[in-house]
Amino acid sequence: MEKFIIEGGHPLKGEVTPSGNKNAALPLLAACLLSDEPIILHNIPQILDVKSMRSLIESLGVVIAEIDQHTWRIHAKDIQPRQLDPDLCRKIRASILLAGPLTARCGELHLPPPGGDVIGRRRVDTHILALEKLGAKVDYDNHLFNFHSDTLHGAEILLDETSVTATENAIMAAVTAKGDSIIRNAASEPHIQDLCFFLNRLGAKIEQIGSNTLHIHGVAKLHGGEFTIGPDYLEVVSFIGAAAVTKGEIRIRNAGPQHLNMVRMVLGRIGVDIIVDGNDIIVPGDQRLEIEPDLGDVIPEISVMPWPAFPTDLMSIAIVIATQSKGTVLFHDWMYPSRMFFTDKLVGMGAKIVLCDPHRCIVQGPSPLLCENMESPDIRAGMALLLAALSAEGKSTIRNISQIDRGYENVDQKLIQLGACIQRI
Repeated sequence: MEKFIIEGGHPLKGEVTPSGNKNAALPLLAACLLSDEPIILHNIPQILDVKSMRSLIESLGVVIAEIDQHTWRIHAKDIQPRQLDPDLCRKIRASILLAGPLTARCGELHLPPPGGDVIGRRRVDTHILALEKLGAKVDYDNHLFNFHSDTLHGAEILLDETSVTATENAIMAAVTAKGDSIIRNAASEPHIQDLCFFLNRLGAKIEQIGSNTLHIHGVAKLHGGEFTIGPDYLEVVSFIGAAAVTKGEIRIRNAGPQHLNMVRMVLGRIGVDIIVDGNDIIVPGDQRLEIEPDLGDVIPEISVMPWPAFPTDLMSIAIVIATQSKGTVLFHDWMYPSRMFFTDKLVGMGAKIVLCDPHRCIVQGPSPLLCENMESPDIRAGMALLLAALSAEGKSTIRNISQIDRGYENVDQKLIQLGACIQRI
């Protein structure tokens, strides 16, 4: 099992470019199953989750050729729906994204339960309800989800939760369904926008992209095409946090700042200011690092909400930043009951954190952090612990870094180029 050894206390300086958005790459690879013509995808991140998704679609007969490390030619000319490898499906939550395109194109799919991060129960009911609205039949038998359909028909779908992956499945199933569809209470994250723009490039007709109500006019088939995946905003904010907690100064190239308005607002509340320069983001070295109280000097609350509000995947990063900011703040993640459980590791490093319940914690800072031996519980908590180690005194060890590698491409090398002291062992 690989691990990181991190010597803290080195301010980050220099320039870095984020990889392509992991959460866009996975549904785009799944969406390639909708066309029997070649598709070229650029800026694909070389991470474990993407490699697992590649193995899943190749097992169906998809042919993938690497034009270069980050550019793939995907051809789903002849695909054979079969039971997917349970071990591969357990590795990534995104295996559920095959339900929409395979039900639409092949009329069937036998899917073992999807895996992913252990951050609490992650229901698939919304996916099933959406596909059933379009005419699919779904049953669960012998630890398999079985999807069947003769023909999908357009429908008006009201998602019972603003689920990202359920929205993506509904979109992929609806684009070639007969007739028109409306998806209400749709998620609208940048990666969902990427999926919609990509499908439209292939001949789909999706309107009101970026809103919570999508209008889709079904087309007979999709053709081939070419598309470039946008930057991973979660990686961008991770670099912002790393610079802030190490009192560094960096420029993030091609950062996609148009998607970070709410993130900038929340980071400002915990004392981190950034400068937008065209498509780049600059993190100055003279950060305030002071928590802004609410009116009346009330302790502020930072809560996750569906996009375009503050996303749950950035909660762990924000908590670490707050340990280095002067003041007190309450964090509330109502989505996942295990998101906060990594905070005990920060407490062991010297952070002043009270875990109120599985969904809320109070952070009081600033707290000098000391080195610690830790294990990465999931992708985002693992990255947050890496940030904590970068700011801590002494050498920290983070085991089980395959969790971090699932979502971040060569993150240790990128941080080393910025001046961090990290060894991968």
